[in-house]
Amino acid sequence: MEKVAILAITKNALEIGRKLKEFFPNWDVYAPSKFSNNEEFHWYSEPTSKKIIELFQNNSALICLFSLGAVIRLISPFLKDKKTDPAVLVIDDKANFVISVLSGHLGGANELSVNIAKKLNSQPVITTAADVNKTIAVDLLGRDLGWKIQDDSTVTKISAYMVNEEKIGVFQDAGKTDWCTELPSNVKIYKNKEDLKNSNSKGYLIITDKIIEDELLANSVVYRPPSLVIGIGLHWNTSKQTIKNGIMDCLQKFQLSSDSISKLASIKKPKDVQGLIELGKEMGVPVEFVDREELAEIPAPNPSETVKSFEGTASVSEAAAIKVSKGKLIVEKQKFPPDLTVAIARIMG
Repeated sequence: MEKVAILAITKNALEIGRKLKEFFPNWDVYAPSKFSNNEEFHWYSEPTSKKIIELFQNNSALICLFSLGAVIRLISPFLKDKKTDPAVLVIDDKANFVISVLSGHLGGANELSVNIAKKLNSQPVITTAADVNKTIAVDLLGRDLGWKIQDDSTVTKISAYMVNEEKIGVFQDAGKTDWCTELPSNVKIYKNKEDLKNSNSKGYLIITDKIIEDELLANSVVYRPPSLVIGIGLHWNTSKQTIKNGIMDCLQKFQLSSDSISKLASIKKPKDVQGLIELGKEMGVPVEFVDREELAEIPAPNPSETVKSFEGTASVSEAAAIKVSKGKLIVEKQKFPPDLTVAIARIMG
């Protein structure tokens, strides 16, 4: 958790706050100034009803050490959605229970409740259906592996199918495969999309870096693993827009998703290629530069003597993609005159 605030409004709650501060030194404890002492807490004088809203809006998690009913009444007018609301937890005055109240999955309240309960020897209270039924949390699948959900509009529907033990089909052709050691009885993995289509499943989980455009989408959650490395050959002054256009044209031509780009890779030049650095920042994708000597050692399918005379290696885009991905080249060098080449490799699971 990036920022966690603890709100304590009773003497017993202060003691719980002290314990939490010992276990989690970076968390901040807030308490009314009437209890003020020499402790390094944040003492406030405004009404708690006002303070809780400030903490709710400015923290990634809020732990309230008072009654659940009071917390709900105070924060309910300010709730937006599970993507943006912080995790909210409630701990009773004797620390018997640690209750996950809000943003259990995406906000991390469930996991946080379990961690705190272990420290305090308390009972975690989790009510989300996927956790209670010990099944796959559709909205969290692959999150720790960097997977992105392409379109979350179907998540609620497929989650309902999952917890109601309807038949769920899974197809994966990219990304790490060790995401689940034991599948629920209603979930089956299929080796190809044709078998998936013919499985008569109620819902589908599809893990791929390829564009999906068929009838399965309406009942699918599509996950985009960070499986693609884009190798780029270019001049030191090639513009950001030129590079972006080349990458996007290449992805469209070969039906690959930009959401699965893990890295941009190219040759290390004496002068930084600003266009590539700027594009990496715009796309939120890291850029890795490789020494020419390392690229020269990589067997590439389309070496060029002209490239070798300028760069000291016969391949840049293909070799960089292969080197950085440590995987398999899936799109050979594509030329975009006058000064850009693009190749794509897939990181193997």
